[in-house]
Amino acid sequence: MAESNTQDIPTYGIHHVGLAVKDLQITADFFIQGLEFKKIGGQPEYPSIFVSDGHVMVTLWQADDSAIAFDRKQNIGLHHLAFKLDKFEDLDAMYEKIKSWPGVQIEFPPELVGEGPAKHMMFYEPGGIRLEFFVMPKE
Repeated sequence: MAESNTQDIPTYGIHHVGLAVKDLQITADFFIQGLEFKKIGGQPEYPSIFVSDGHVMVTLWQADDSAIAFDRKQNIGLHHLAFKLDKFEDLDAMYEKIKSWPGVQIEFPPELVGEGPAKHMMFYEPGGIRLEFFVMPKE
């Protein structure tokens, strides 16, 4: 990829990620209680709950009962959403906290990314959205 002066790029990061979810309250509870995000809003007329970790906002939107689950190998769309963590200890602590959370499916526990030094884990939150925790150790 060619070098680019970031001053020439009109966008600068992610404001929010919107996710359609199977059960709004179950997914919101997981983000708020399990991942320790804060509830920062929502829209009752189009059922939604907005949560944030202080760096990124995730807007959770209630899907219709007839919604079809996303298949990352068969559909175009969000493959997964990755959250940064600062330390390996934080990754291990989050794994311990969520591994027995009702409805969470662990795809794989914390492991090195390739040869390292980064580590990550992949899992599905209770509504079936694929998430990742990622740690790049500071040098």
